[in-house]
Amino acid sequence: MSMQEDIIERQKGSYIVTLEGRLDGNTYYQFEERIGPLLSSSPKLLILDLEKLDYISSMGIRSIVNARKVVESQDGHVMLIKLQPQIQKVFEIVNALPNGLIFANVKEADEYFDFVQKKEIEKTRM
Repeated sequence: MSMQEDIIERQKGSYIVTLEGRLDGNTYYQFEERIGPLLSSSPKLLILDLEKLDYISSMGIRSIVNARKVVESQDGHVMLIKLQPQIQKVFEIVNALPNGLIFANVKEADEYFDFVQKKEIEKTRM
């Protein structure tokens, strides 16, 4: 089985990458090739929509973790949304979930970032 990915730029520096199928030893390289240009553009937010991802192997996890390291090293954030139960379980087993950055959907993620920004603004007013 193959994997398909779709990349949408929500706004400058903010991308949603939707994965479908299997992210495994046969498809991880395709994923890395597709997001490579994104990673080199120093994105501030990379949202991985995993609703249609049916299977992930250790190579798939490695690719996501490596992408997260690159984005975070450039002061950006990676969020995972709509994880299937089997995918979330694999991330839990290897303890590779980004702390606090797993959301049910984009709306929930946007609400979280709105909250964080308002909290920071309040700190500067004190």
